[in-house]
Amino acid sequence: MFRTLHPVFRVLAEGAIQAGQQLAANRLRSFLSLLGITIGIFCIIGVKSAVNSLEDNIRRSLSKLGNDVVYVDKFSWSEDPGQNFWKWMRRPNQSYGEYELLKSRMKTAAYVGYWQFLGSKTIKWRNSSVENAFFISVTEECSDLFRLEFQEGGRFFSSAEYANGSDVCIIGAKIAEALFPTGMNGVDQQIKIGGRKLRVIGVIVPSGNDLLRIMDFDNAVMVSHTLARRGFRLRDGNMWVGKSTIAVRAQAGVPLQAVRDEITGILRAARHLRPIEDDNFALNTLTILSQVFDSVFGVVNAAGFVIGFFALLVGMFSVANIMFVSVKERTSLIGIKMAIGAKRWFILLEILFEATVLCIVGGALGLLFIWLATLVISQVIDFDIHLSAANIAIGVVASAVVGVLSGLLPALQASRMDPVEAIRSA
Repeated sequence: MFRTLHPVFRVLAEGAIQAGQQLAANRLRSFLSLLGITIGIFCIIGVKSAVNSLEDNIRRSLSKLGNDVVYVDKFSWSEDPGQNFWKWMRRPNQSYGEYELLKSRMKTAAYVGYWQFLGSKTIKWRNSSVENAFFISVTEECSDLFRLEFQEGGRFFSSAEYANGSDVCIIGAKIAEALFPTGMNGVDQQIKIGGRKLRVIGVIVPSGNDLLRIMDFDNAVMVSHTLARRGFRLRDGNMWVGKSTIAVRAQAGVPLQAVRDEITGILRAARHLRPIEDDNFALNTLTILSQVFDSVFGVVNAAGFVIGFFALLVGMFSVANIMFVSVKERTSLIGIKMAIGAKRWFILLEILFEATVLCIVGGALGLLFIWLATLVISQVIDFDIHLSAANIAIGVVASAVVGVLSGLLPALQASRMDPVEAIRSA
């Protein structure tokens, strides 16, 4: 059947057929031997797929912060807030005056934004109400800093509305869902906050299933900072008022370190810090969080690799055992092949390919189980976990490598047989 093929391809075809015959003839032995390969691939690729999906989700969340933005805050993202807690709390809040100072003086900034948490409020619309909604004041640059997206008909504050402190607001998706009937997104409706009526001009699209919700406005009400100062008696320098943050986006082509240096110089001068005094503010960037998550993902990947490695090691010895038995059962046949002219490399390649096929079958079963698991998990917990093409390729290659290693000694043993002695052993 395969006589017209090149000798190498003929060896591969016959090896595949013999591997199938081994699986069919010794089902229980083959199943138990391939179980180690299946479990090993399932552990390695399963953990890798879960970590990759988790990483993609978190990276997508982090991307909303912006790679070119420096966040001026009291707390550093690179440290545990529980450590040196009082050191952080003694630091002053970022003020609106400092925002204006940075905005007017910075040469490396494309724009500067400021927002402040004003506490929790009860939101009312007719007979509906939502308690403990996050109340936030923002400057007009925050639309670009937050990369806000609105539901149909919604928008950010206009320049006139911001400058005049108009009685308008933006609400999150969960607040709109709780306040208004199904099918009404709430745009142009009048809601009441702290006894003051505000017109809704936009509803922010929901955060979705992001695990890391750094800029989660689903339960927030957003007003302009001018309205907060005019209508809600917000005064610059009130330390009891909630957390405030200044964000600076770098101009195109300007390195973040240059932006950080300029911010540091301006704020140190504004806060009258002496040269020997440490900064009483933190400058945070996306790279800080990325480095933290890189280390976490690295540890989890390493743990999955170690578990899978030992499972593959057990599977490799099991497949090697199958191949030793197979070689022994076919000793006379191997002797006949060599007696009629089969080269030693022909026998070596035939056994190696047979072992490789067996391991790839085991690996394919492991990948199949991972794919089924991703479908079930995605439906149960509403989290997008997927088996990527890269991970499939890694699983197939790992299975093939294990097959070559497990079949190497049996293949060498078969290729070094003496034809006459092999035939006599029948």
